Amino acid sequence: MRIPLLLGAMMLAAPASAQLRVDINSGISQPMPIAVPTFPAATPGQTAAGSTDELGQRIAEVIANDLRSSGLFRPIAQAAFTTQVSNADVLRPQFAAWRTVAAQALVTGNVTANPDGGITLACYAYDVFAGVELTRQGFVTTAAGWRRAAHKCADLVYSRLTGETGYFDSRIVYISETGPRSKRIKRLAVMDQDGAGHRFLTSGQNLVLTPRFSPSQQQITYMSFEGNRPRVWLYTLGTARQEAISQSSAGQFQGMSFAPRFSPDGRTLVFSMAVNGNTDIYTLDLGSKRLARLTSQPGIETSPSFSPDGSRIVFESDRGGTQQLYIMGADGSGQQRISFGDGRAASPVWSPRGDLIAFTRFGGGRFAINVMRPDGGGERQLTNGYQDEGATWSPNGRVIMFQRSSRGGSPALWSVDLSGQNERKLPTPLGASDPAWSPLLD
Repeated sequence: MRIPLLLGAMMLAAPASAQLRVDINSGISQPMPIAVPTFPAATPGQTAAGSTDELGQRIAEVIANDLRSSGLFRPIAQAAFTTQVSNADVLRPQFAAWRTVAAQALVTGNVTANPDGGITLACYAYDVFAGVELTRQGFVTTAAGWRRAAHKCADLVYSRLTGETGYFDSRIVYISETGPRSKRIKRLAVMDQDGAGHRFLTSGQNLVLTPRFSPSQQQITYMSFEGNRPRVWLYTLGTARQEAISQSSAGQFQGMSFAPRFSPDGRTLVFSMAVNGNTDIYTLDLGSKRLARLTSQPGIETSPSFSPDGSRIVFESDRGGTQQLYIMGADGSGQQRISFGDGRAASPVWSPRGDLIAFTRFGGGRFAINVMRPDGGGERQLTNGYQDEGATWSPNGRVIMFQRSSRGGSPALWSVDLSGQNERKLPTPLGASDPAWSPLLD
């Protein structure tokens, strides 16, 4: 759902002595205590999503949960509050009352029912100890869009207090799994990054794998076994149209195609295709249908991922005898290995910041999520589960989502930040694998 932005935004600079900030680069041992009280109704009213009083409570809960999930903030329980917020307090908070509960920051605002049936959410953030406003913004949306407005408020607060872009107003596409391992049903599913708004996109009649968002978030590319022919497909959100990508300007694809991903501009697909016993990486221009082969080494070359500027591609290959990571130009030039050390390396994905590559490291009977620089240096391990794989980056490049499998159990989605300290499990109705994070929504 699209949420039209805004009546307006006004940013007020605080004095230098009151620049409240979370330093996310030094590691967080104690999250910042933050108060998120119920947002009062500017004027009591009813909407299709409930009364403005009810929405004020739910909006505060979503904002608090978003900030808590980052690991950087500790929302204070509302039961500890010595005061609540009235409309007058939104612009003139009772800072002394919030100091008594040790809140360093206050997030507040109000909810207005608009004549057209929509709502306006006003979002404010304050430095409690300095007693100054840090930022404010208003969001106008339909009543059904209240949750997205709450995510946008959380993004505003996160951005102001960390100096980084937020990531809460985004979605996850993944593979929903159910049934025995020998007859697993796998469906495309999509949800908000916090697990809300969940819906299935495919019926489960055909096995599907590796879904990935387009930069516009309006399409998903994935692999489907429909008709017992494994190949790359496109799913258009909104219309639910499904289209097989099986033909180029030179004719029908000759073999199985899989592991697709969009280029940063959304005009090109990069994927693997098996032809005559060899698996190589190809690109397909979605406009001209021009197919280009990028690799030609013996073996299996797969899991390609573009750099954010579209100039390079990281991929995995067993050309040297074991699965390892390689980088090449977007035209296939300059191929070089970047992963070394013990074990195998697979399923690389480039950070949207461009500074790191996340991947799965296999070794000692365990799978872990590791990151390293594009030159192969600075490798470090972020997770230590039994079987952690399938990394995907948050839109701001600060959080990684992945699938975790336990012995005999169903896979589940987890996330971890770049410190490796803030792991959390995401709620899904069934088993879950192959996550892919969308860019920030429009």
